[in-house]
Amino acid sequence: MPETGLGLHPDVGASYFLSHLQGHLGEYVGLTGARLDGSELLAVGLATHYVPSERLVSLEKKLKYLDSGKSSLVDETINGFSEKPDIEEQSVLHRLEDVNHCFSASSVETIIENLKHRYEKTQDNWYLSTMETLLKASPTSLKITLKSIRDGRKQTLFECLMREYRMTVRCLLGEISKDFYEGCRAILIDKDRKPKWNPTTLEAVTPDMVDHYFSPFQKHSEELHLPDSHREFTSAKMAYPKL
Repeated sequence: MPETGLGLHPDVGASYFLSHLQGHLGEYVGLTGARLDGSELLAVGLATHYVPSERLVSLEKKLKYLDSGKSSLVDETINGFSEKPDIEEQSVLHRLEDVNHCFSASSVETIIENLKHRYEKTQDNWYLSTMETLLKASPTSLKITLKSIRDGRKQTLFECLMREYRMTVRCLLGEISKDFYEGCRAILIDKDRKPKWNPTTLEAVTPDMVDHYFSPFQKHSEELHLPDSHREFTSAKMAYPKL
């Protein structure tokens, strides 16, 4: 689901793993809602294995009858059914220079300007379609998503989860914008696909409005709390491959 087109934001840890992708690919995926296929997920490090659909039943049987639950043995077994698929010619991974040029900008407004200028110069429809996708999305969602991904580069997974929880609660409360409810109406309920965002423009979404989504709750009890057993994992740093 492209969250910015629904009036929400990439959550459940997305601001952590998107922010750690090479260059500014994470901003591109998070803001546009672009989908990565299996080969792309494997290449960027968001998947560990690629197993063709026709091999899944055999893999399941093999795993079911393993004599050990050791992770190394499980990994070895999956490797036996895995392959490294070719990346499609039209994949965005072949356009990382374009992505970095446009999505490295400090604001959503400038990202859109970059796409517009590149399209006017090259007449390449990729720039046009990407720009049109952004222009259809919730202005508020775009701005909080960009800040969320940029903040994620400096935070642990636990810190990202805590921040995303605050953002989601505030999207649901509708204190600044009720775009989530409008997005659900337009995309999921009435399905007219004509959401009426409020604020209607990027310029109308001020820095103070964006910051409100990120500010701590007044009561500590309202914050996200994870069991201590999860803290070690969510505080770790993860590395992603370079393309």
